[in-house]
Amino acid sequence: MARAADDPEGFIRAWTTIEAPPLVPELRLHLAGPVTPLWEATEQTLDATGLPPPYWAFAWPGGQAIARHVLDNQALVAGRRVLDFAAGSGIAGIAAAKAGAASVTASDLDGLALAAIRLNAALNGVAVETTSLDLTSAPQAAAVILAGDVCYERPMTESVWPWLKKCADGGALVLLADPGRAYLPAQGLVELARHRVKTSMELEDRVERETIVYRVAPE
Repeated sequence: MARAADDPEGFIRAWTTIEAPPLVPELRLHLAGPVTPLWEATEQTLDATGLPPPYWAFAWPGGQAIARHVLDNQALVAGRRVLDFAAGSGIAGIAAAKAGAASVTASDLDGLALAAIRLNAALNGVAVETTSLDLTSAPQAAAVILAGDVCYERPMTESVWPWLKKCADGGALVLLADPGRAYLPAQGLVELARHRVKTSMELEDRVERETIVYRVAPE
């Protein structure tokens, strides 16, 4: 079987199946079944322990909700440069490309996520560039920034939120989708839409999460 370090795309194909996310049936993604076997296989093939879960292999509620919102409101991204931040599977960026974005870049620090995004983009017949750079320390040129489910941990939120606010203050349209995570900021968000998203008890504490799409409000 392919090793993640040597053949990331082969590893992804071996450990996932092609499925349509429940809220975004227009798209197809390489998604995992049970999380534990894939997690263990990732650690074994990368010869490392204590790795984070393979977030790229699941269509998280935030990603699904923001992808749905983009596909239902294509004028938000049509003809514009889009960044899918902390992209995971790339679902939001792929939706933006489908909706007519001029260009889409997906960022993630996980190399396997970037390989999954490239596979998923090809699967949906769209072009998505990828980057592993930490964009929170650099100015952002994208006109639209998509951030699905990025407030799940305090350190993540403390790092990401000031940058997202700065981007919004600089004129970017920043869309953030959240399914009720504990560290979502209490202020600075304007609700745009709500969706009920089916989830797995392996990943969440319930089988469905109400997920809200927000616009990050500029000062």
